[in-house]
Amino acid sequence: MTEYAPKILIITPEVTYLPEGSSEISNSLSAKAGGLADVSAMLIKQLYEMGIDVHVAIPDYRRIFQNNLGPLSSLYYEQLQIYMEHLCDQRIHLAQDRAFYYINNIYSPYGKENLKVALAFQREAINNIIPRVRPDIIHCNDWMTGLIPGFARSIRIPSLFTIHNIHTAHTTLEDIEEHGIDGAMFWQHLYYQRLPHGYEESRNSNPVDLLASGIFASHFVNTVSPTFLREIVEGRHDFIKPGIRQEIINKYHAGCAAGILNAPDESFDPRFDPHIVKNYGIRDFVSGKRINKKALQERLGLEVREDSPLFFWPSRLDPVQKGCKILSDILYEVVSKYWEEGLELVFVADGAYFDVFKEIVDFHGFHSRVAVHGFDEGLSRLAFAASDFILMPSSFEPCGLPQMISQKYGSLPVVHDTGGLHDTVEHLDWESDTGNGFVFKYLDSQGLFWAIDRAMDFYRLPRSTKRRQIQRIMKFARERFNHKVCAEQYIRLYERMINRPLL
Repeated sequence: MTEYAPKILIITPEVTYLPEGSSEISNSLSAKAGGLADVSAMLIKQLYEMGIDVHVAIPDYRRIFQNNLGPLSSLYYEQLQIYMEHLCDQRIHLAQDRAFYYINNIYSPYGKENLKVALAFQREAINNIIPRVRPDIIHCNDWMTGLIPGFARSIRIPSLFTIHNIHTAHTTLEDIEEHGIDGAMFWQHLYYQRLPHGYEESRNSNPVDLLASGIFASHFVNTVSPTFLREIVEGRHDFIKPGIRQEIINKYHAGCAAGILNAPDESFDPRFDPHIVKNYGIRDFVSGKRINKKALQERLGLEVREDSPLFFWPSRLDPVQKGCKILSDILYEVVSKYWEEGLELVFVADGAYFDVFKEIVDFHGFHSRVAVHGFDEGLSRLAFAASDFILMPSSFEPCGLPQMISQKYGSLPVVHDTGGLHDTVEHLDWESDTGNGFVFKYLDSQGLFWAIDRAMDFYRLPRSTKRRQIQRIMKFARERFNHKVCAEQYIRLYERMINRPLL
């Protein structure tokens, strides 16, 4: 633990859970739309357990919290109010506004609704929570907190802005102020669509970019993998808007940008995972995975074969980012080429290409070899435990977690060489005992097919060779991809921020 422990306020629109013991009711405060919730929860929990004075601000998503508990009683809210006023040194701060009291999901398909929620959340953080907590460092997450670094700079509090994804939203100073935020106080620290010539001139006609504002005004920024940060700086991704990219470049060349890999939730551990049929560790993974493979095959109607090489698709079926189109182009050829060896492929995912894969399976009658199932947490975990390989041919990946999780379960990743995948998967060379997966550099169907072929080469090796490599990889993953390693990197970044003057 660091010798200096500043008071950290983490401001996040999502969180999966809060630390046990931080309150009598904290386990019910779960609001998740994606990986941001898991990362926020991980960091808060680890910092709390390390004795850091960490506070968290989240919206009071009453209906979502209610769904986590079942029907709420008035007693629950009485306890909540007592807690908020008296317990836990006020570590958990619920932003209050009707804008998010009654919503069922963190994000709406309607952009204006998301903006309304974001402005209400930031108003409460700026007007009430930050003055009450008086933190030494404010840690903001994604565009829904993008105004807060500008406010923090105006009151001389250093802020860290973590970029989990590159989505942003735009609004005007007029709209910001109508939602109760004194934008005039820190308007110079925001990023506009065009260069502002003054407050009044820009107030209602020069939109503010919320993500770019968070990057522009923050003391430091970080992405969720070092390689994704470098790819942004080098202009590798056309979908990143020029203004956002330029602000990241500015931070990077000023020495105020970092890449910190996320870590999977600690519950992803085959030794203790309650969702899998047979728990196992590094020593007994062979028998454990065999039992889980049989269970998965039976559940999904696949041919039950102990020697079938099983590939698992763990990510959403998004053709823009996740590369599922290049798999659909070669699915027939892959299954046909390895038909005699019994290759099987399991999808546990939702997304635009779900029906595409269903139609391919139906057309070719591949039901005994390919299963396409909607996302289910328990089934997904069973697939990690049952599979020999996972597929992640992403076109870009800010971090990625499945490729880390799979290694813990003894399932080797087949990945495109990009972003967080580059940082966590090295091409396997079993003769030199290096690497932990199968990496292809050129994003096309033939590149993916090449990597699948290399995975099958590995699968055909003698059992003793495979066992030694998988044991090495599982041990490495357990040591490297964990919350403590991730939290220590954030603590080092907080220390850099404290030691670097806020200009």
